[in-house]
Amino acid sequence: METVLRVFTSEACLVYLDVIIILERTFQEHLNNIRKVFQRLQKANLKLSLKKCRFFRKKVSYLGHIISADGVKTDPEKTKSVVDWPRPETVRNLRSLLGHCSYYRRFAMNFSATARPLHKLTEARSNFNWTEECEKTFNSLKYTLISSLILNYPRTDKEFILDTHASNEGIGVVLSQKIGNEECVIAYFSKNLGKPERNCVTRKELLAIVKSIKHFHHYLYGRKFLLRTDHSSLSWLLNFREPEGQIARWIQRLKE
Repeated sequence: METVLRVFTSEACLVYLDVIIILERTFQEHLNNIRKVFQRLQKANLKLSLKKCRFFRKKVSYLGHIISADGVKTDPEKTKSVVDWPRPETVRNLRSLLGHCSYYRRFAMNFSATARPLHKLTEARSNFNWTEECEKTFNSLKYTLISSLILNYPRTDKEFILDTHASNEGIGVVLSQKIGNEECVIAYFSKNLGKPERNCVTRKELLAIVKSIKHFHHYLYGRKFLLRTDHSSLSWLLNFREPEGQIARWIQRLKE
């Protein structure tokens, strides 16, 4: 599918396996894009199932998301399975639940920190002991999926803003853009930290920047963007002399 529709990817349509979503800004442009996609499929001797096709929609369900002019949000039909999920009684069932929730982690601020008590139960040496904290986390994840906000589409004509923060447990990141007088969220990112990564406050804050820039590489690479962190000590990076080891590698990565 990607080979057949490669010439239109990101301009007229997006493709994931056998699922195609056709993009447009005007009705006439939509007709032209549909015609282009149909002609390419016909040339490749591929057929579409009319029952599975939807045309001229202002809002469409795509890969578990609702796509509209307002932005991207979670699909209630897909999240309902998590909301109705009974309390896990085995590690296997819990891992399945976390997998479902993680699919929508970009919609949740500090997802890793929120889900940490449940992730601890899936560790090899942990006993499966469902505590009050686990129950609270379980309900919190459900609420997050129900109340998740609408994420905005990234704009190529606007500067990206990257807010990073590190705590004792993990890192939390927000990617946004200022549209008008409001900062609109594009996506969230979070990650739990291992024991060796928690030792130094400055290292943690620097690690948050390195990890977030790597995660949002496809948005930020080759662009000027605003980086905000609440750790002023990181200003020493600009004047660091003869860095070695991990710090040197991180600085080299940031220089790109």
